[in-house]
Amino acid sequence: MEMLDSPFFELSPVAMWLEDYSEVKKQFDLWREQGIQDLSTFLREDESRILACARKIKLLRVNSKTLELYQAENFEALNENLHLVFKEDMSGTHIKELVSLWNGETQFSHPAVNYTLTGQRIDIQLKGVVLPQHEHDLSLVLITTEDITAYTEACRLEEKSRHLAEARFIYSPTSLWVEDFSRIKIKLDELRVLGIKDFSTFLDVHNDFVNDCIKDILILDVNQATLNLFGAPNKQTLLKNIHKVFAQEMFQTFREQLIELWNGNIHHQREAVNYALDGSIRHVVLQFSVFPDYLDNWGMVQVALTDITARKKAEKYLEYLGKHDVLTKLYNRSFYNGEINRLQRNRLSPVSCIFMDMNSLKEVNDSLGHDAGDNLLQRIGNVLNQLVQQTLYSACRIGGDEFVILLPGADEAALQNCVQSLEELLSVDNQFYANQPILLSIGYATLQNGETMEDMLKRADTVMYREKKNYYLKYTKHTTTLTES
Repeated sequence: MEMLDSPFFELSPVAMWLEDYSEVKKQFDLWREQGIQDLSTFLREDESRILACARKIKLLRVNSKTLELYQAENFEALNENLHLVFKEDMSGTHIKELVSLWNGETQFSHPAVNYTLTGQRIDIQLKGVVLPQHEHDLSLVLITTEDITAYTEACRLEEKSRHLAEARFIYSPTSLWVEDFSRIKIKLDELRVLGIKDFSTFLDVHNDFVNDCIKDILILDVNQATLNLFGAPNKQTLLKNIHKVFAQEMFQTFREQLIELWNGNIHHQREAVNYALDGSIRHVVLQFSVFPDYLDNWGMVQVALTDITARKKAEKYLEYLGKHDVLTKLYNRSFYNGEINRLQRNRLSPVSCIFMDMNSLKEVNDSLGHDAGDNLLQRIGNVLNQLVQQTLYSACRIGGDEFVILLPGADEAALQNCVQSLEELLSVDNQFYANQPILLSIGYATLQNGETMEDMLKRADTVMYREKKNYYLKYTKHTTTLTES
């Protein structure tokens, strides 16, 4: 039980549990002898079997971060009240780790719901690994429960027992870097001796200082999770291509870190942008800590990187949805209203606009179905996006079959060119879809002297509706003639 005596376990800023699954392993062996093959189906048939397995797990030790997270006074208080931590949500999540272990996997990870001893719900990311030399009986499993409702994530290791430190480092599910910042500390100390007080201004004047410090960082080691995060087959490949990982945004991020260190913040975190070796972006939360035994020289620091790329993509997509119409990929009415206010507030001139309304969309929906109608809308979206690309113009869908192009900086001549380009693009598109052409009623206008934006938009809208009225008069007359014939 050398792991239990290690100071590294207690120092970790991540909630950690050391657990003994050996009785669960014995239960697995018994079920295999009884012919059980599909553990997932077997457990779901009777959920009491899941709870029975849970009761066989022996909690050996937790660190102080665990006690803090679950609001427990001490280990005994937590151990005696585990039924409060793992309440009604346990069966659905615990089965996942049981099936992973049943299948011989030595690592597992999944989201779950826990509760503090005071009844507070916390969403966690549970990660587990069977420690080396314990795969045969599962007698030592390291569990981390990271609070992802208010994310705090990193590992603070102290090098007193190299074997356990390496095991913890290698098998950590978090990207960990061990680096030597001693040269950087020397540089900062030298600046203080020279009497530098305003470090931020010093960096503004001496940009090369940041680059020099970047070159002085010595990467001592990285773990497997780091290789996985950045798509590197091995450490050597990663270190040879480290310039690809820390690309354009590295300068500003590291500049902010230097200011933190200058101000004495040897434990800090911030969001950063890195890149995998294939060039794909990695948004991360960077947590920096100087090891306790190296506070005087910063000869060993730990950098923990948590991948938040998926979260960033989700945030960006939500931002996109706030301004765009999903079907046509055009801007939506919310963006249109904001853009009108912006143009009016800034009193930009010249400004022009084009109003469009699709003809016969309802008839297409009624006769051919809404899929056909959606296809028409997607086509007009493609046409308008082609029209405004590489310009300051914005194409918007402001209603079911209504569209507007706002043309800041466009006078009447530019407006006419844009309308002509629109007609040409529609003609090309309709040649490919001759059986289902896009038919538009169009009105346009340019802001005149003394005219408000609202008046200009109304003029274009009036012309568009006059065109639409004429279209339906001709359409009705044509339909009547065919019926009489």
